[in-house]
Amino acid sequence: MASPRETTAPPLARYRKKRDFSVTPEPPASTTEAPVRERKLSFVVQKHWASRLHYDFRLELNGVLLSWAVPKGPCYDPSKKQIAVHVEDHPVSYAGFEGTIPPKQYGAGTVIVWDHGTWEPVGDADQGMEVGKLVFHLHGEKLAGLWELVRISKPGDKQDQWMLFKKRDEWARPLEEYDVSKALPDSRRRPSARTSRRTRAEDNGTPARQRVED
Repeated sequence: MASPRETTAPPLARYRKKRDFSVTPEPPASTTEAPVRERKLSFVVQKHWASRLHYDFRLELNGVLLSWAVPKGPCYDPSKKQIAVHVEDHPVSYAGFEGTIPPKQYGAGTVIVWDHGTWEPVGDADQGMEVGKLVFHLHGEKLAGLWELVRISKPGDKQDQWMLFKKRDEWARPLEEYDVSKALPDSRRRPSARTSRRTRAEDNGTPARQRVED
């Protein structure tokens, strides 16, 4: 199985290799050394209009943001298992990134911060990543409660695919009753009228290509 996490490579090596920082406004590759015990771990979900609309789901761990591209976005309905493609780790500073990645750059398109908050792993997060099962609590502005990521890829697969889904708790709701991505489509920051019109129009657009880029 092809996994974007390379234990022998320097942290964020794949992130750095894919980007030209003289062109893209994305933050440069750097890890954070702040001890975890001194603060809570952060998470961010970024809505990304690249070759196709998807949601970048990121969990802070060991000084980087573990990252998954989720084509359909998070859902509060436990019966909805959303494909989540594990991609390269991102710098923690990426959690605040909003802007437009220029054409011909990796992941070209508009990015907004759709949700942001803290997360708490249930059990050992490093072990969970190793075995392919990560259970955690989210404390965000749009997402909350108990969630799970489970690896579904097999050895030899080209992508490291996982499933993201809501666990059954007091926050769980049927999709027919509440679709969080449609109910709360905008940035957690106050969008300008121009940005809001552009992103809403892109929500309704047809993607030119079907490859997910982080």
